[in-house]
Amino acid sequence: MSAFVERGSKTLVYLFLAFGCLVCLTPFYWMFRSSLMTLDQIFVMPPIWFPSPIQLSNYHDALTMFPFHTYFLNTLTIVSLSVLGTVLTSSLCAYSFARLNWPGRDKMFALILTSMMLPGAATLIPTFLGWRTVGAINTFIPLILPSWFGGGAFNIFLLRQFFKTIPKELDEAALIDGAGLFRIYTSILLPLIKPALIVVALFAFLHHWNDFLSPIIYLNSEKNYTLAIGLQQFKGQFNAQWNYMMAASTVVILPTVLVFLIGQKYFIEGITLTGLKG
Repeated sequence: MSAFVERGSKTLVYLFLAFGCLVCLTPFYWMFRSSLMTLDQIFVMPPIWFPSPIQLSNYHDALTMFPFHTYFLNTLTIVSLSVLGTVLTSSLCAYSFARLNWPGRDKMFALILTSMMLPGAATLIPTFLGWRTVGAINTFIPLILPSWFGGGAFNIFLLRQFFKTIPKELDEAALIDGAGLFRIYTSILLPLIKPALIVVALFAFLHHWNDFLSPIIYLNSEKNYTLAIGLQQFKGQFNAQWNYMMAASTVVILPTVLVFLIGQKYFIEGITLTGLKG
């Protein structure tokens, strides 16, 4: 009897999860099916769930209506350099906070954590004025350079917690064998925290790929626009052409979906293991 109840409860849980998954995926499917339809098919009632005929030309038309390749290259440049800077500098900072003893370490770490409580709107104007003073407006510098100075308090905290799960005996054994601190960091510890590094890279990729606020503030030339700004410009010009707008949106969102699907194993592993040790 208990086995039957347990099996029934698991079935209910799976059904509930399947329903939640269906609810979450329906908007994405609606966007995708709309991108393959003609305009007059999208809003008919009852709704058409499977496009017929399939209008693949919507993608070609949508991506040639605005300089998609320029926006894509700009976005790829910003994202790749920002992700690299975030992973490198946040792991270095986390290594320092987790494995090295230096005066004021814990107080400095607490100060960094308090920066997570500060809303971005509070620093928006001073930050903009600072970048304008050094002549960095309408360049990629304000979008990339901050990632090379710690990569964000959350990423430092995440990697620090992961570093603390690794026994310090590994560091001591390496020091006895003559390895330096940087060699320990690169050759011993970084390979052991690969899941956490992938999590940080995923977070950084999703943040910078979807970022709209920062590019719209610092970029005022069309040749420097990112995909997020380009999609907004496309929406403003072709707000009635829903099939083209859904096609452009599908192309913009596709890389984030692919990156998450490829790295989801490490993402779940990194989130699960992080924080096991204080």
